[in-house]
Amino acid sequence: MRIPLSWIREYTQFPAEATAEDLMAELVKVGLEEEDVHAPELSGPIVVGQVLEKTPEPQSNGKTINWCQVRVVPQGQQQTLTGDGIDPEGVQGIVCGAHNFEVGDKVVVTLPGSVLPGDFRISARKTYGHLSAGMIASVKELGIGEDHDGILVLSTIGLDPEPGTDAMELLGLYDTAAEINVTPDRGYAFSIRGVAREYSHATGTGFTDPVAQVTLPENTTEGQPVEIDDAAPIYSVPGCSRFVTRTVTGVDATAPTPAWMASRLRLAGMRPISLAVDISNYVMLELGQPLHFYDADKLSGTIRVRRAAPAEKLVTLDEKERELHPEDLLITDDSGPIGIAGVMGGATTEVSSETSTIVIEAANFDPITVARSKRRHKLPSEASKRFERGVDTQLQAVAAQRAVDLLVELAGGTDTGAATEVGETTAVEPIALDPQLPERLTGVPYSIDQITKTLTDIGAEIQEQNGSLLVTPPSWRPDITIPEALVEEIARLIGYDKIPSRLPVAPAGRGLTAQQRRRRAVASGLSGAGFTEVLNYPFYSVEANGLFGRADASQPLSLVRLANPIASQYPTLRTTLLPGLLDAVRRNVSRGFKDLALFETGSVFLPGDQLGSKEIPGLGAYPGDTVIQGLEAGIPDQPLHIAAALAGAEPAAELGGEARQRDWADAVAAAQDVAALLNVELEIAQGQHQAFHPGRTAQLRLAGELIGYAGELHPKLVEEQDLPARTSVMELNFSALLAAAPDQVTAEPISTFPPTTQDVALVVDEKTTAGELKSTLAEGAGELLEDIELFDVYSGTGIEPGKKSLAFALRFRAEDRTLTAEEASEAREAAVALAASRHGALQRS
Repeated sequence: MRIPLSWIREYTQFPAEATAEDLMAELVKVGLEEEDVHAPELSGPIVVGQVLEKTPEPQSNGKTINWCQVRVVPQGQQQTLTGDGIDPEGVQGIVCGAHNFEVGDKVVVTLPGSVLPGDFRISARKTYGHLSAGMIASVKELGIGEDHDGILVLSTIGLDPEPGTDAMELLGLYDTAAEINVTPDRGYAFSIRGVAREYSHATGTGFTDPVAQVTLPENTTEGQPVEIDDAAPIYSVPGCSRFVTRTVTGVDATAPTPAWMASRLRLAGMRPISLAVDISNYVMLELGQPLHFYDADKLSGTIRVRRAAPAEKLVTLDEKERELHPEDLLITDDSGPIGIAGVMGGATTEVSSETSTIVIEAANFDPITVARSKRRHKLPSEASKRFERGVDTQLQAVAAQRAVDLLVELAGGTDTGAATEVGETTAVEPIALDPQLPERLTGVPYSIDQITKTLTDIGAEIQEQNGSLLVTPPSWRPDITIPEALVEEIARLIGYDKIPSRLPVAPAGRGLTAQQRRRRAVASGLSGAGFTEVLNYPFYSVEANGLFGRADASQPLSLVRLANPIASQYPTLRTTLLPGLLDAVRRNVSRGFKDLALFETGSVFLPGDQLGSKEIPGLGAYPGDTVIQGLEAGIPDQPLHIAAALAGAEPAAELGGEARQRDWADAVAAAQDVAALLNVELEIAQGQHQAFHPGRTAQLRLAGELIGYAGELHPKLVEEQDLPARTSVMELNFSALLAAAPDQVTAEPISTFPPTTQDVALVVDEKTTAGELKSTLAEGAGELLEDIELFDVYSGTGIEPGKKSLAFALRFRAEDRTLTAEEASEAREAAVALAASRHGALQRS
């Protein structure tokens, strides 16, 4: 909301010397945020001039210019201004390319030394064979309009000032405006009336309500027929609660908008259009009540307020045909729709330069109805901005009268006394306020006098009843409906700075839960290993979920679809974390970061047989355990997953060393790291997944149950999705790992005896996995085996086709003695023997 300072001074005691910054500083105290300062970007000397001579001079380029003599001081006086190009006699020679003026016309002259918007500096300069000392300005050059068809002739806007008059003061160009941000719950501040009242609250100074300056007629005649036909409203309240009309005849629709009004409208952010439209906007900005003007001669019969019929259409004032929805509340007459209530009027009844009789509409519409129509038709307007926040329910007759007064004063109209008032607004419900509640909520011991005075200042009526206060909020505050809202007003107006600052003390004996500690341990461990944590949106395409969320395309895919997706290409919730992680990889690579190790933890959404519920229980009563169980049954399973993606090279271990390219083994190692951080043992086996490389995929199992995959992505997929070569990923069911993590970990005793290490290389069939062979060797070696690690995989020269060599390092140790080489060899041979019998393994010579 922009507030011209000259306007706010009419209704407050805002000092004449105060600035827009001063106004915003006071309004901030009562919770209105400051935004910006707006002022015309020009400076003088800019004066009124009278054209004495106008000599057309055709030019060789086909253009005709006018060589003009313009008086810029009163007749018989000398020029008091000095400077380069200023004529002491007060008659300036000026070259002008416009032709829409004549000798004797009063115009605006920008003299040498003045500056126009865009830092356009005026100086005396030689052009077209003349020394042109100044410029005769258009409204566009002055920054007060878009019309550039000619210069501004002051008589066309109803002005006949003396030459030499300060044109900036005449046109209101010294005025400035303060812009504030209005929160959705304080729609009353979208008016000069509302802001003026807030300024008086902030400063404790007087406030003159503009409503009190409007005198309603004592006697009226029957006006424009109106009917409200919304007996069965779609919502809980009727779409229109009150509809007021007034009629003014003999209007001169071509009369100019006064300079003071045009200046205020521009500073308030609205473009002056025509006198009738400008008066409508002026009253809306002043009082907060949107109005609509109809050309009475274009109306057909009774005005009706009703919902739209199927397939009904309307051409709105922006000349676009709009297909209406049954929820739209319309203003209609016998010819059909003539406006969308509270949003925009129709073109058929628009006021034009031929209009002589105007019907004024001042209505109160349901905020929800207006808001939905505005969004449905993508028609934001100043009127809908106010209606959707709630307009004063008692303001309609006053706003209509204010418009009547301005039409009579400025457009030469006649008040016919014809008026229509249809509908009744619901009385504001009083709120019972416990006088102790403000102190309980804020910690400030407000007295009864402070509470009463503050609430009275905002316009509330107060009665004492059985030890409590019965507070009736003012009609312009539809946001105040509960006692807590009254407390907020008390705290706001007395001052938030009066509320003491006390940090809450955390209750003793609490801390992180076991699961929270485990999750943090995993995140810290991966970060320490060089991974970077990312956070992605949980919204995926169906294709992404289908590709990464199941190992085989033939498996069923059940998804949670969104009723209102963030984008049409992301209509489902994720069943896997990998697509989001790979998007992050792609985004980083596109910005030059090619060596990546990313991880993410988050929920996935796995719907069961039942998704959602057919009915949602109503409010105000406990629905019962059975209903709640039914609702919970429809909630999809949402386990935590953890996933990682790796691409590019791992940083060199030492300065100047060679970086190692990451591969599938790093993805498997990341999964093992997660399990190790939780003290859980993962089982790793050869696996198959449609998104993974067919020979470089590992299944990750926990106690025999499949909980994830790790490995290298399929080369074709890498190419299609523009990912780095050999991108590798892993994903685990984090919830399953957390549930399996032991509550306590017992540290293994440290042996004081030395270990004995022996290696073994076994030739096995290619289909035998390293994990299977490792488990067999560990089982066969017995209790003396402390650790076993795979350190080499080989196939090729010296190895029979279809076979491979797997080499393991076995570490043996006894708790009570130093092992002999014979004991270690005996355990090693037992392990080899079991591998030979179970897998047909042969020792490689």
